[in-house]
Amino acid sequence: MTVEKIQETIDKDIRPVLQSHGGDVEFLGYDDATKTVRIRLTGACGSCPFAQETLRLHVESTLKKAFPEISKVARA
Repeated sequence: MTVEKIQETIDKDIRPVLQSHGGDVEFLGYDDATKTVRIRLTGACGSCPFAQETLRLHVESTLKKAFPEISKVARA
């Protein structure tokens, strides 16, 4: 797994869904030691009361499905 592949998955599989709801996601990095992806939800998703659910149900599940070695997706 590479940072580029994570970014590609975000751009292809996650970003279009969030943008369809007026939001977006920014990839901030990947910590190989903790196997954690760091992201920032922006636009409507950044201030939505359901942002934590979006993170867990869509962003994290999509990334973990593509990269089983990821242990966590954290918001900045």
